[in-house]
Amino acid sequence: MGLFWKRKTGDQFVSLKLNEPLPEASGVKRAEQTPEKTAANEAEAGSPVIVPGEQASASDSSAPAAAAPMLEPLATGAGPTPFPAVTPAANTPAVESRPQASAREPEVIRTEVRQPKPVAPVPSRSPFATSVLGLNLSMEELQAQEAALEQEFSARFRRAVSATRETLSERLDTVFQGLKQIDENLLDELEEALIAADIGVATTQQILETVRRGVARKQINDLDALKTAIKEDLLKILRQSEKQGVASETSVPENVSPYVMMIVGVNGVGKTTTIGKLAQRIKAEGNDVLICAADTFRAAASDQLAIWAERTGVPLIQQKQGTDPAAVLFDSLKASKARGSDVLIVDTAGRLHNKSNLMAELEKMKRVAAREVEGAPHETLLVLDAVTGQNGLEQARQFLKVAGVTGIVLTKLDGTAKGGIAVAIANELGLPIRYAGIGEKVDDLVVFDPELYVNGLFE
Repeated sequence: MGLFWKRKTGDQFVSLKLNEPLPEASGVKRAEQTPEKTAANEAEAGSPVIVPGEQASASDSSAPAAAAPMLEPLATGAGPTPFPAVTPAANTPAVESRPQASAREPEVIRTEVRQPKPVAPVPSRSPFATSVLGLNLSMEELQAQEAALEQEFSARFRRAVSATRETLSERLDTVFQGLKQIDENLLDELEEALIAADIGVATTQQILETVRRGVARKQINDLDALKTAIKEDLLKILRQSEKQGVASETSVPENVSPYVMMIVGVNGVGKTTTIGKLAQRIKAEGNDVLICAADTFRAAASDQLAIWAERTGVPLIQQKQGTDPAAVLFDSLKASKARGSDVLIVDTAGRLHNKSNLMAELEKMKRVAAREVEGAPHETLLVLDAVTGQNGLEQARQFLKVAGVTGIVLTKLDGTAKGGIAVAIANELGLPIRYAGIGEKVDDLVVFDPELYVNGLFE
């Protein structure tokens, strides 16, 4: 399963060096080492060195030092002694800052930055929303915890595609009862089941061709072999799509910051909800996230994002309705770099009735992003509603022409029997499914796992 956001690797963990061998392993006893040798060894390890008899001060290294006092641990369990309060010197003059007068100040457009109100932490119903070190647990306990999370994630994914499984797998079980061999009648039933699951005509014909070859070679002669062949073909299609677009955020070097994600899609597919869930999931793993409300065409878009920003505790950059979206993005990029944000999530206009304007708008935003951050936008995610089925596939084709989509977010996968649309998208568009919505809670937006998805269709 791993982390939801895997871009950070080496700087996420602190090495305590508890398992490093002592100097006895090199044949030199620690008690016999001189201060000079100890300092040299510790300097090679990259840790700070304090030699007894020397003063640990950067300002005066030649001053004599007193012997280090013996520190005794407190037996009462009391907390550490607080530091004394620092007061300014009595004769230190107070400096009063005065604003400089200006003859004429130019009129500027002020960008509103909504900082989230402090709210009390609400316990999540799932352990996916937080990330802990687990230093108080043994290795066996950590492995057991990870296995439990894997099982829960797999179970939730199977439940999400249960309606599609009833359409596909259980229908095959019913048709195959009483048959001793696979014939054309069974293949016709299989074709109907695949199309009903919205896998698509082209993908269905490809799968049937594979099954017919297996039957002719006597490699497929029962229901289990038939299901195995279909699963292998579906998994191959999904894996093949990962070779195009952007299959992982780790493809961008860690020194490039912020990681810019543009979210596109028509209104009503769950775009705003997806942005809120993405922000929450990425933030929960210790990343600084910023949201850019660049959909200035629809008045309610910024208000909905503001609700999600306040709920998740993520800052939001927005301007008044009708402002140039590229200007909002420019301000957001400046704010992201100033605060050292790791991820910037950009909302865009969700309209297709005027594709020429939409294309010009997105192209301008991409130019602004690339000028401010190397390689930005690093991902352009298209949000599709799984319930719409083949209509969603047509939306994907249109956005692919004007937006340069690099990946798909498939929402409401748990609410439809047409979950096979994921395979149709991967096969016909050659785009990876990056994330899937399998519920209404914040942690119900998950990284799409092709193997779990395919297994969930037939188990």
